[in-house]
Amino acid sequence: MMSKFRLACLQLCLRGDKQASLAHARLMIDKAVKEGGAQMVCLSECFAIPYGPQFFRPNAELVPDGETSQMLKQAAEENKVFLVGGSMSEKDAADRLYNTCLVYDPEGKLVATHRKVHLFDIDIPGKITFKESDSFTAGDHLTTFDTPYCRVGLGICYDIRFAPMAQIYRQRGCKLLLYPGAFNMVTGPLNWELLCRGRAVDNQLYVASVSPARDTSASYVAFGHTMVASPRGTVVSSTDENESIVYADIDLDEVQAAREQIPIGAQIRADLYAVEDKKTP
Repeated sequence: MMSKFRLACLQLCLRGDKQASLAHARLMIDKAVKEGGAQMVCLSECFAIPYGPQFFRPNAELVPDGETSQMLKQAAEENKVFLVGGSMSEKDAADRLYNTCLVYDPEGKLVATHRKVHLFDIDIPGKITFKESDSFTAGDHLTTFDTPYCRVGLGICYDIRFAPMAQIYRQRGCKLLLYPGAFNMVTGPLNWELLCRGRAVDNQLYVASVSPARDTSASYVAFGHTMVASPRGTVVSSTDENESIVYADIDLDEVQAAREQIPIGAQIRADLYAVEDKKTP
């Protein structure tokens, strides 16, 4: 396997409608590859539609025939890149909705489908109340995919708060975790950076948290601040709230060095505790 590759995280603003937002996302994917040299590109949660219950069902699509799936497939194939499609509102044959991340390889093949496992049901009095489970059904499996560089684990937004999920991804051999997200102006300042760095240092791997750009006129205002954290828990690349592309050169030798120098993987007290992988593929 190659020990280094370039990741691009796209923090985008929505355009006038879904079609315009998809077209803009495609242009930015092209830019990340052709100008930035990215070998893997990751979009944010709900990168082509506003985040909110009033938008989920009207914009829901079947996979892999919907317009979002088709744009991602073509963009991956034509750019010869691994493309992690943030998330979209997926509708299944039974008319259930899922918050879903699709991953296409450089040949345009769908290699992973992650349905958000932990739904964002929270109530912070006087600040924010949201119940994602009123719209979406929770996914029932954890998701990884293989590349010529390393194995990658996927989560969507609220999934990052659940440390055992990331621990299982380390057990499965992942060296990079991707969390397309859309933290808001309450949870973002509180925990966005902390969770990204925490998952990275806990598991001695790279973690990328990818947000939409901030739009203060939206019904749900995203925090922004897309970032990539290293296996030692440092922020290696980040941005502010504005539209931008965050590049990070992923050095897998750094994963190996961190794990050798502080060998927590070999020091786990399995006689006292364990995180169990209940659904290994």
